[in-house]
Amino acid sequence: MSRDKAGRGGEPDRGFGFMRLIIIGFFLIIALALIAGAGLIGGYAWLGYQYTAEGPAEEDSVIQLQRGSSVRAIAAQLEAENLIADADLFLLKRRIDERIEGPQPPLRAGEFAIPARASMAQIVDILAFGEVIQHPVRVAEGLTSAMVVRIVEASDVLTGEVERIPAEGTLLPDTYLVDRGTSRQAVLDRMAVAQQRLVAELWENRQPGLPFETPEEAINLASIVEKETGIADERPLVAAVFVNRMRRGMRLQSDPTIIYGITGGEPLGRGIRRSELDDTSNPYHTYHIDGLPPTPIANPGRESIAAVLNPPESEYIFFVADGTGGHAFARTLAEHNRNVARWRQIERERARSGGR
Repeated sequence: MSRDKAGRGGEPDRGFGFMRLIIIGFFLIIALALIAGAGLIGGYAWLGYQYTAEGPAEEDSVIQLQRGSSVRAIAAQLEAENLIADADLFLLKRRIDERIEGPQPPLRAGEFAIPARASMAQIVDILAFGEVIQHPVRVAEGLTSAMVVRIVEASDVLTGEVERIPAEGTLLPDTYLVDRGTSRQAVLDRMAVAQQRLVAELWENRQPGLPFETPEEAINLASIVEKETGIADERPLVAAVFVNRMRRGMRLQSDPTIIYGITGGEPLGRGIRRSELDDTSNPYHTYHIDGLPPTPIANPGRESIAAVLNPPESEYIFFVADGTGGHAFARTLAEHNRNVARWRQIERERARSGGR
């Protein structure tokens, strides 16, 4: 009995010592975790500060991101163009945010305006949600398809070759906004689709009893209206004259059709010669042929197409220039001849005064 007491009181309790080590280790791990956590929190806070701090760019700038660029390639480009100070920090912040918040908004291809001193956060917002810079490609009414192709080929924001020359009269003149790098053929195709949609819409609501049967014929006539007058308010009356003449079986007798047959739609640069007026071999000469010419003579605009499909009620069957940039309209040949005589007098007076 005395030996048992001595054993318990004379030797250390090894079980208690082992438990003490476990407790100490547990609290040490907690302490280390707290220290590490504080470091991580501090590091993330520092990263967030860097992400929202002013960027290095001293002036407003524009960046062009190519299609298919990876986030790493975009970050490298941003650093190379001095829009951000550190591509690695940019990537690290995005990677951490993906772990915490889930997938981040994709960075889009295109051309973007970046303000001076923009932070990484602002740049990401612009590349993900901002407006892509667009450039106008302007095509005026009454240009031939060859002229439109030249405009598209001369654009320094478009790329690639023109693969297919559009047929005459198949494009809709307008101002088209495009991203830098858009292909030239894509813009021409867009113009063709725009015309198809417009004609389909207007054709459904056309005036009954028109003297032509197809949308193609409507475009043909609209191209002549387009070339006959540059005054928007006159287009409906000019369209009415031609529709009235077709209904009566009269020839169109349009000077622009003669010019198209001579030059293919390029400017003649002079008056029509008597020999050209008498030339019966010109297939576009509407003083000699019945009905419409073989093809349109230009690409008509919306107003000319609409005017042909819904011309106003009118008895006019003639018109001639009136000296003001517009035209004098007539119901009878006698009235028209008087208008022509006045125009000839104006021409003679201009010739005497040196063309003024």
